[in-house]
Amino acid sequence: MPVLYRKSRLLRRSRVLWGSLALWRPRLIFWCGAFAIGIISVGFAGLADLAQRAFAGLTTSGEWGFLLPLVITPLGFMLSAYLAARFFPNVQGSGIPQAIAARHLRDPEDRTRLLSLRLLFGKIVLTVLGLLSGASIGREGPTVQVGASIMLAVARFGGMAQARGLILAGSAAGIAAAFNTPLAGIVFAIEEMSRTYESRANGLVLTAVILSGLAALGLAGSYNYFGSTSVAPASLRDWELVLVCGIGGGALGAAFSGLALHAGQHIRRFAQPQPLRRMVLLAAVCGLAVAIIGMLSGGTTFGTGYDQAKGAVEANPLPLISSWKSWWPASCQ
Repeated sequence: MPVLYRKSRLLRRSRVLWGSLALWRPRLIFWCGAFAIGIISVGFAGLADLAQRAFAGLTTSGEWGFLLPLVITPLGFMLSAYLAARFFPNVQGSGIPQAIAARHLRDPEDRTRLLSLRLLFGKIVLTVLGLLSGASIGREGPTVQVGASIMLAVARFGGMAQARGLILAGSAAGIAAAFNTPLAGIVFAIEEMSRTYESRANGLVLTAVILSGLAALGLAGSYNYFGSTSVAPASLRDWELVLVCGIGGGALGAAFSGLALHAGQHIRRFAQPQPLRRMVLLAAVCGLAVAIIGMLSGGTTFGTGYDQAKGAVEANPLPLISSWKSWWPASCQ
């Protein structure tokens, strides 16, 4: 009798578990959010590539098309700065600091100022506009803010209390879906976003990464974003070069990050008296500088740089001198 009673009790509990809408609703909404991150990330990547190709097409058409960046880039930067300050505050920068800060905030309203569907739209629009203007930007950081914004919206809609874990999961899912790198998304979540391994959030992160990756795989197929190579170190000298590249790349990356942080602090101080006017003016100056550097480099510094990186990985580097000669018209060489 006790055995039959336990079996009937277990059966009733399983029926409640499978039939409870209140129990499954948050899970279904979370899964839909993860799929949405994959779909939006792939669409974002497609728009970014189209913007880069459009800019390249404009600046290489005609004999004097190479001069167009002197007009397009400053105007595009000015428009981006105005839209960011006027309509989409807190979309400035890469987007990763906003996601990290939102994880440490407890007030839902404060989180909404950093991560929301409106900012998601603004981040995508302004990133595409920047690439259409020739800006030297990528979409890793923007994709992090996009994924985190989607998951925070999912948390509110589904009545889920784990906002910090969902922001972490959304950030990892964005990276994984955008570059077809599930492991990179997980490592990014642990090292960059949380700094520690949180056992309570690991299930959310893994599920979000898997589902968003499946959505991206279904839309874009299996691909290596930065290409592939069969080259491997074969001698001691090759391993020495690997060591030099690793240390040199890390040092240059750290120096670049430090310079960007210090420059950002000075820019904020400069813009304090008249934020909108001064930011638009500074954007024009920066746009002109980017245009001149891009022209001197033969157009190789415009855009994300993914094509150049892929070429280097696949042993097809783009030398600076030859690209400069091929980009400028013969009458100017």
